[in-house]
Amino acid sequence: MKNLLMFLKKNTMLVVLILVYLFFMVMTGGSILKPLNFNALITQNAYVYILAAGMLMCMLTGGNIDLSCGSFVCLVGAVGGVMMVIKGMNTGLSIALMLILGIAYGCGLGYLIAYVHIPPWIATLAGYLAFRGLGTSILSANSKTGSIAPLPEDFLKIFSGKVWQTKMSVFNWPCMTVGIVAAVITVAVLFLNRQSRIRKGYDADSMSTTLVKSVVSAAAILFVMYKLSRAGGIPTVLIWVVAVVLIYSFITSKTQVGRQFYVVGGNIEAARMSGVNTRWVMFLAYLNMAVLTVVSAWTVMARFQAANSTAGTNFEMDAISACVVGGVSASGGSGSVIGMVIGATLIGVINLGMSLMGIDANYQKVVKGVVLLGAVVFDILSKKRKG
Repeated sequence: MKNLLMFLKKNTMLVVLILVYLFFMVMTGGSILKPLNFNALITQNAYVYILAAGMLMCMLTGGNIDLSCGSFVCLVGAVGGVMMVIKGMNTGLSIALMLILGIAYGCGLGYLIAYVHIPPWIATLAGYLAFRGLGTSILSANSKTGSIAPLPEDFLKIFSGKVWQTKMSVFNWPCMTVGIVAAVITVAVLFLNRQSRIRKGYDADSMSTTLVKSVVSAAAILFVMYKLSRAGGIPTVLIWVVAVVLIYSFITSKTQVGRQFYVVGGNIEAARMSGVNTRWVMFLAYLNMAVLTVVSAWTVMARFQAANSTAGTNFEMDAISACVVGGVSASGGSGSVIGMVIGATLIGVINLGMSLMGIDANYQKVVKGVVLLGAVVFDILSKKRKG
């Protein structure tokens, strides 16, 4: 019982996510459980997971954020739309050029913040204002409707198609098989990590805690894949999200570069005195954010099947909210990719649940604001108790 209580205390937001999902399950008469709605939860919120992974790295360096990512999504989409639709350029080349645009912006932004010492919120606020206007101007100059479509089929397949797609009436066994394999691998990794920590003399979870984590993780994976198996297959955008989550989970927990982000956010002066190149870490944070913003732009373009001026609206706020709600410290130095995933999922469930209930979009913003404030208050109170 004591171990269970400790697990619940350490995973408060996971418990909140489960309770919120159960609440909407009751309020929507089970509609939120339908495979199509479950599929929509993933496809409509994929951009949040991708952007939040980049925002996490920025926030780890000391609570820094990127206000320009939403507007940059609009600009990248506009440029990509012109290249693929108006100019008829090859899809692969267009994707590469959009990525180069992101790298160029990331390098410029990272240099201004890390080496010129312009405060991140000012540097990114400039992009927030400029990129939306520039993207909208490009779209208006090339389309009377402010939207460029249709995008090439090969582009849509990469970012909004489905793997092993079947009809809705046919259960997708390849999808379910992937889920079973993923669940087994996840459980194995949890137990192997525990054994590794014990062997090295580090603090490790108790056997009962590891069992609880294994059951919860495996159940979540199987539940997701079962719903997707009834919704026609695995969305390609989910593969992008999983790849981003796994890569950044590895970077933050297993690499020296990842640890440096935490050190810089914990105490930048101490990090500098211990030999950490703090400028390089800050530069990498914003270069990384720009690259992930391009990836997010691809998924959004594919979902809309067009490049339009509304793409990216308030995306930066969704990414920040996902991080804060997921336990990433607003002052930097602490947070995890798994926490961010839970936060992003909670935001997505709230959006979908309230939409299914027919609640006005303005009230949805109110609820998300309250959830965000509650997460920050919880973070501050938790630190005071530890102190």
